[in-house]
Amino acid sequence: MSNRKPNVAFICVHNSCRSQIAEAFGKHLASDAFESYSAGTELKDRINPDAVRLIKRLYGIDMEQTQRPKLLADIPPVDVVVTMGCNVQCPFLPCKRREDWGLNDPTGKPDDEFIAVIKEIETKIKALKLKIATL
Repeated sequence: MSNRKPNVAFICVHNSCRSQIAEAFGKHLASDAFESYSAGTELKDRINPDAVRLIKRLYGIDMEQTQRPKLLADIPPVDVVVTMGCNVQCPFLPCKRREDWGLNDPTGKPDDEFIAVIKEIETKIKALKLKIATL
């Protein structure tokens, strides 16, 4: 049995908002439990500016310094796949464990709705960390 940390991929179609927030929280809150990656099937030219602004303001994390939108082919093989809630269009990646978080896309919504999704992602990352620790 390898003692490397599992690789977790947070995937969404565009890899510009929810999956990027999840990657940031994974790195910030759970780097001792798993390696975090995010990716999508279509590339946006940048991370959602509202996500960048709010994560920086609320948590002091500058996602633009350490992250960028990526395609599925740009990340290493993963052990766990978490889809953000994109339903039928959700990309498929081979993995040992899969879950769908069913998150609403906050793109273009007011800050309070955006922050609610950010808080939900934070809670789910903490829960995932506990789940992975017991695998």
